Amino acid sequence: AIILVHWLLTVWGCMNYVFPASYAWGNFVALAVGIWAIVERDSLDAIMMFLTGLLLTVLTDIIHISIFYPRNHLNDVERFSMGMAIFSLLLKPMSCYLVYQMYRERGGE
Repeated sequence: AIILVHWLLTVWGCMNYVFPASYAWGNFVALAVGIWAIVERDSLDAIMMFLTGLLLTVLTDIIHISIFYPRNHLNDVERFSMGMAIFSLLLKPMSCYLVYQMYRERGGE
């Protein structure tokens, strides 16, 4: 569910080319590592890399939103795209907590 929600919010956040390609690449690569963590259920490395990726995308999303937020009037698509990117950023700490719980369940310390 975490992967699906963040994938959808990232797709919606990339709808209007408000952000550069690095926004999409960073988020989709982190989600690809999350798919690896789902496939490799016994791997601590996969879940730890997914958690690290999510934490790094929190930082990069803050930077992207703060630099590329349009200062002029926003049209409806830009407003929606920016809102979904902000909503994704707000959900990531909860996702990091849930992924950390999965890490603990798999035997991580």
